[in-house]
Amino acid sequence: MIVSNDSIKVKPPYQITSKILSLISSISQKIGEINAKHLVKSNPKLRKQNQIKTIHASLNIEGNTLSEDQITSILENKRVVGPERDIKEVLNALTVYKVLGHLKSYSEKDFLKAHKLLMTGLIETPGRYRNKSVGIVKGTNIEHIAPPFENISFLMCDLFKYLKDKSELTLIKSCVFHYEMEFIHPFLDGNGRMGRLWQTLILMDEFPLFEFLPFETLISKHQKEYYNALSVSDKRGHSTIFIEYMLGIIDSSLVELLENTSRKLNERERLEIFLETNKQEFSRKDYMKHYSEISSATASRDLKNGVQLGLIERFGDKKTSLYRSI
Repeated sequence: MIVSNDSIKVKPPYQITSKILSLISSISQKIGEINAKHLVKSNPKLRKQNQIKTIHASLNIEGNTLSEDQITSILENKRVVGPERDIKEVLNALTVYKVLGHLKSYSEKDFLKAHKLLMTGLIETPGRYRNKSVGIVKGTNIEHIAPPFENISFLMCDLFKYLKDKSELTLIKSCVFHYEMEFIHPFLDGNGRMGRLWQTLILMDEFPLFEFLPFETLISKHQKEYYNALSVSDKRGHSTIFIEYMLGIIDSSLVELLENTSRKLNERERLEIFLETNKQEFSRKDYMKHYSEISSATASRDLKNGVQLGLIERFGDKKTSLYRSI
């Protein structure tokens, strides 16, 4: 845990291992490749799918029963049949993700605001730290006794001071915050989803692609290892094991993202992605500028197919044809 006063600043305890160094190098290389290819930025459809996967995975870890299809339907304002609490959890998560890019990771005020959005209608005091002592029980065993509620205010204050330390690598800092917040367990409910959400926000500060990287999907698939990494770190008194676990999850998620985006788009997908960011009138030349790797014949075929499918309309004479979205 963090221990500090006005004259001494102590970082949360952890060790830099060869595994951590290797994972940071691997992650940095993959982030560079993704950014160089503009894989996430140029594909709004992929961004939407990944956000749905993130929300589904994070809530699934907490016992939410709704499927990705049901979450998609809620996002599209369609009626969904399911437990009222589960639907409310999804609606709240969607609300948070709408404002995520406007929240500051180093702001405790924004942290409490996010919890309020996430937990409104689910608990009595959303957006406020707990006012009673709590422990985490698994089966008949007490897995973790959280610090007394009287200490939460200064523990969280110190944790946010740590986030402002620019000498720390963002990748490590995000993992440390996630672990330390879970250790403090500042809320009566919603600690797990807040820890994962805030790690995403911390990573977004330096790497915007993390807004759309569903690494929580892999956590959901490996929940036993997730809770084990938290437990082992708890027992050892430092977050080294948890840092190794989370960096491994992030690295594997980037591998999946690269694999998913390496598939060639078909003509309809190409046009739909183009139309997401090009709402005005455009020419075949504009379309080819966006997709510099395709031939003029392929561009013509894409646009002709788009007209036939009713995605776009064509106007003007043959040589100076222009198109617009319908």
